[in-house]
Amino acid sequence: MPPDPAPDKAPFDFDAAFPLLRTATVTYPKAAMFDLRDRGHATLFEQLVASLVSARTRDETTIPVCLRLFAAARTPEAMAALDEAEIARLLHGATFPEPKARDIRAFSRRIAEEFGGTTPDTPEALMSFRGVGPKIAALTLGVALGRPLIAVDIHVHRVTNRWGIVATATPERTLAALDAILPERYRVEINERLVPFGKHVCTGDRPRCSTCPLLPMCRQVGVTAHR
Repeated sequence: MPPDPAPDKAPFDFDAAFPLLRTATVTYPKAAMFDLRDRGHATLFEQLVASLVSARTRDETTIPVCLRLFAAARTPEAMAALDEAEIARLLHGATFPEPKARDIRAFSRRIAEEFGGTTPDTPEALMSFRGVGPKIAALTLGVALGRPLIAVDIHVHRVTNRWGIVATATPERTLAALDAILPERYRVEINERLVPFGKHVCTGDRPRCSTCPLLPMCRQVGVTAHR
């Protein structure tokens, strides 16, 4: 369970927090993977590709880059048929386009040749592909298939530590801590909500605490100045 609240704070309640998060983020741009899903790019393969493209790339760039790439290829076979240089050209604007093009083409060929064109649906199998780590595997399976896996990025790490429900130094430790307390029904949604929430409300510098609907249950850990 989350730790006891500070004396002037209510206990943190996930069932109360998530409806508030949905309302607080409804007017902001969606996190890239969820935006692409809702645009019709919801297959496991497309989400795997998009999750890799998104690594260290802003959502505002990831979405148009992925839309351009998927206009050329949406299946492992079609992607593997492209030259690596062509994939890199289509990835222009994303970070590290050449290594990502290499990895995307390599795992597309493996899926087409070793897996019969069907993208494997376990974290272990996905992480056997070069360039795919735990976060990418969790995000892929969570968004595409609804698997109750937690993907921790900088926003999830920062916000949950600021709430005071975890006290961790790295995203990896945040993942382990959340795994012990976060109900399964929120494990995919936490990334969907906290990416826009962390960008626009609970920002890294001077968060908007005065208008935040979660303020009564947030410990504001580490907050020294806010709006």
